[in-house]
Amino acid sequence: MASSPDTEPPERPAGRLRTLSWRARLALVVLVVLAVSTVAVTNSLLTDRFTETTRNRAELRLVLYSGNLLSELRQNAIVPQLLSRDPTLISALASADFSQSSQRLISFNEEISAASLTLLGKDGRVVASTDRESIGQSYRESPVFIEATRSKDNIFNILRDDAGRFRFFYSRRVETQAGLAGVILVEVGLGKYERAWAGISDAVLVTDSEGRIILATEPRWRGLTEAEALAKEPPSSAIQRALQATADWNTLPPDAYVQGEAVMRVGGRVAFRGWRIASFTTYASVREKVNGFLALEIMCFAILLALAFYFLNRKATVRMAVFQQESAELRALNMRLQREIAERQRVQENLAVAEQTLAQSSKLAALGEMSAAVSHELNQPLAAMKTYLAGARLLLNRNRPEEALSSFQRIDDLIERMGAITRQLKSYARQSGDELAPVNMADALNSALAMMEPQLRQRQVKITRTLPDGPVMVMGDRVRIEQVMINLLRNALDATRTVPDAAIDILLAAGETAVLTVRDNGIGIENIENLFEPFYTTKQPGEGVGLGLAISSGIVNDLGGRLTARNAASGGAVFEMQLPILPEDTQTAKRPAAE
Repeated sequence: MASSPDTEPPERPAGRLRTLSWRARLALVVLVVLAVSTVAVTNSLLTDRFTETTRNRAELRLVLYSGNLLSELRQNAIVPQLLSRDPTLISALASADFSQSSQRLISFNEEISAASLTLLGKDGRVVASTDRESIGQSYRESPVFIEATRSKDNIFNILRDDAGRFRFFYSRRVETQAGLAGVILVEVGLGKYERAWAGISDAVLVTDSEGRIILATEPRWRGLTEAEALAKEPPSSAIQRALQATADWNTLPPDAYVQGEAVMRVGGRVAFRGWRIASFTTYASVREKVNGFLALEIMCFAILLALAFYFLNRKATVRMAVFQQESAELRALNMRLQREIAERQRVQENLAVAEQTLAQSSKLAALGEMSAAVSHELNQPLAAMKTYLAGARLLLNRNRPEEALSSFQRIDDLIERMGAITRQLKSYARQSGDELAPVNMADALNSALAMMEPQLRQRQVKITRTLPDGPVMVMGDRVRIEQVMINLLRNALDATRTVPDAAIDILLAAGETAVLTVRDNGIGIENIENLFEPFYTTKQPGEGVGLGLAISSGIVNDLGGRLTARNAASGGAVFEMQLPILPEDTQTAKRPAAE
């Protein structure tokens, strides 16, 4: 009976060991099944997600590519019309003297940045070009010459050179009073985009309305259709295709094969003569991203397995505590990874919307500023026209038609001035002006006062003018200088609106610089620091938008001078316009040419 208790204790620990081993084996099987299932599901989901992301990026790049092409084509479309009216080129064609024509085309091209500018004689021979080596070549049988001579509009043609590259031309006939004088050719440099695409995308092609490839990152594709280009280098064999499919397991079905590699195709439209654009992107980036996440998951599961084997030799309580701690850390890591993935996806989705919003905002800002400037600058001539029309109507009613004709002549002058103002506003918006010429400041001041005559007569403002005996000559644009004077006079009128005895003093002096001073006895200037900023105004709504002084300051700065303002000690405001005076020897040299 004593031997029985001695044999039972060893059997109980053995039973516990066998139970623990069975549980461990079950846990390992569950962990392996979970790992395989998680890796398979993750691979499928991430492959779909990253494939869609890659396709979206390819579509965005394609929109940018087509936009660049369309911008380049539209930018060069207006060039033939401008060059066909250039008096220097027309004179060269009429006199057959082309010694300076090539240099003039080169100077034009420095601003236009076209691939080349070419001037053809009426016999189709190159008489001037930015590429001097092409002078003497004949285009008599070329469509760019034949079609241009038969039409008065711009003609667009695509030619293929000996190297197999396509060249894109705008052509337009140049006419004189005697008829056809020649043809101007503008070559659009679209080849630079092929080189840029080659460094970003896997493959890009552009086809014309007939389906012929005219631009491509693969030179051998030019002149073929897309189907012919893709069939030119298919996978070498069915075995290679099968190996490729095995390497990219669980990848979406490919759209095409380029050089034996599965690619996705993204197509788009270029809004120009039925052109289309397509890109081919490999799945390599998708597989790299997916494999990175899969490797992370497999590593995590491998760590779990190692921890499981390690903690099997520990006590149950210690194993449970460590397992819970590791599980918490893995869950936190998984949550951080999920937040990072979601944040990156949101950034990628908002990228296209942000770019479109930025482009639209820039367009609306430019349109708003231009509309406000045009409305502000045309308000003065329109007010003067209304006054002259009322006077002409009164004179006609009194049977005084000859005096009424003088009012109509002034209205015609104002209309011409309005046209000049709109041209200058366009020049101001482009930050580029016309050619400068000598301007007599006294004559410009008299012209500005003549334009302001109706308002001055209506307000009964006392005008005091102090002018030097001789002319005060500056180098500038008379219309823009008058525009500054009118803005200063108009501000002085507005400042003296509430003053009983309104007075404006105008002083023109000549020394090292030409100085025009406009002083009023109005209310003065409240905030001088913001005075010349656009849209800053102290006027009531509907009386001004705050662009007059900003535009005037920009005009004076463009002419090499400066516009300043201050409050007078006796009250009122003082504006000074300082411009570089024209030296006497320069005035003497330019006077015969002007005469």
